[in-house]
Amino acid sequence: MAEDTKHRTARRRGPRVALFVLAGLVLVGAGLGGAAYWKLNGNIRGVDISGQLGTARPPASTGGAFNVLVLGSDSRSGANGGLAGGDTGDSARSDTAMVVHVNQAHTAASVVSIPRDTLVPRPACTDADGKQVAAARSAMFNSAYEVGGPACAVKTAEQLTGMRMDHFVEVDFAGFAGLIDAIGGVDVTTTVPIDDKDSGLHLDAGTHHLGGDRALAFVRTRHGIGDGSDLGRIELQKEMVRAMLGQVGSLGLASDPVAMWKLGDKLTSALTTDSDLASVSALVGMAQTVKKIGPDQLTMVTLPVVYAVSDPNRVVPKAPDAQQLWTALRGDRSVPQSVLQDQPTNPAQTSPSDAATGTWSGTPSRTPTGTPAGTPTGTPTGSARATAVDGGAE
Repeated sequence: MAEDTKHRTARRRGPRVALFVLAGLVLVGAGLGGAAYWKLNGNIRGVDISGQLGTARPPASTGGAFNVLVLGSDSRSGANGGLAGGDTGDSARSDTAMVVHVNQAHTAASVVSIPRDTLVPRPACTDADGKQVAAARSAMFNSAYEVGGPACAVKTAEQLTGMRMDHFVEVDFAGFAGLIDAIGGVDVTTTVPIDDKDSGLHLDAGTHHLGGDRALAFVRTRHGIGDGSDLGRIELQKEMVRAMLGQVGSLGLASDPVAMWKLGDKLTSALTTDSDLASVSALVGMAQTVKKIGPDQLTMVTLPVVYAVSDPNRVVPKAPDAQQLWTALRGDRSVPQSVLQDQPTNPAQTSPSDAATGTWSGTPSRTPTGTPAGTPTGTPTGSARATAVDGGAE
C-alpha cells in the first residue's frame, strides 16, 4: 500500500521538543482569538475526581516538581469500537499507563511505563456514580480503571509509587488515531516483519509511514512480534512517542497558523483530563512550565518486573529495583543506573536471526529451579538501554 511504502527522505530536525509538546500546541487558541480559544476549550473533557480521591493520599508535591498519570483507554464504545474491534460496551481498562515525573527545576523528566498486567494491591475506590469498590490484595494494574474509572487508576498509581499524581491525562483509541492523522502520520522502522492478526498490523522489515489507524495497530501489537508480551508492546509505544515528537518538530507550526489550528482542534478533542487541567490556559501553562525539557532531558523506562509465581501470565514489581526507582523519583532524583541498564529491548529492533529463533531480551525469565514458592524472581535477559527521546523514528 502507498501508506506502507512511502518514505520521507528529508532529514528530520532535532528540535528541543517540550515534554508535553502536544499540549503546547493549544497555544494556537490564544493566537487565533477568543472564538478559537473557546472552541478549543470546549473540546476538552474534564473529570472532577478530587472528591473520589479523598484525603488519604501521598503528600502534595513541593518545590515545583509534579507528577502526571497518562492513560491510554481501551474503551470499545462509540468510534473506538470500529478501530479496536471486540465488544462495544461501556467497560474500559487503561491499556497504557505512564507515570511522568517532572523535576523541581523543570529541566528534566522521567517517564515510567507500567505494564498493564502488573499485579498490585488495589485500594478501595469510589467510582463516578458514588459506588464503593472494595480493595483487592492483588489485581492487574489496568483493572483499576475498569472498576473505578480514572479516580481509582490514580489512587492505585499513588499507592504503587508513593507519589501524588497531580494530574491525569487520558486518550482513547479514536483520539490517538485522529491525532496521528492530524500531524500527517509518522515514520517507524522495524528490522523484522510484523504479522499480527489481532491488531491487524502487517509490516515487512523496513521503514513505513503510518496513518492513524495503522499507528494505533502498531502501539497495540504484541502477538505478531517478539514473544508476544506486554513488555514488547511498551517498547513499540516508546518508539511511537519518538516518531510523534520527530514529526511534530518537522511541521513548522509556528509559521503555519492553519495547521496549528487543525492540530490544536484534534488534540483538545482527544483529551480527557482532571478538572484542574481541563482548559486551554491550564494546558498552555503546563507547556510553558516544561518548555526547557527537550529530547536530551527526557528519560523513558519500563517499571522493572518479574513473572508472578501465582500466574505465569502476570508480572509483579521486581524487588528491590522497582522500589529503588520510585524512591529516586520521590526524592526528585534521576532514574537509577541499575534500572537504566536492565530494560527490555524493542522487539521491532531485534536481529532477524534472533526473531527466527525466538530469542528476545524483553521477557523476564521464569522462576529458576530451587526458588522457594512465593518468591518473585526472574529478570529481563538482556541489558537494553533506556529510551531517550531523540526527535525521530529509529
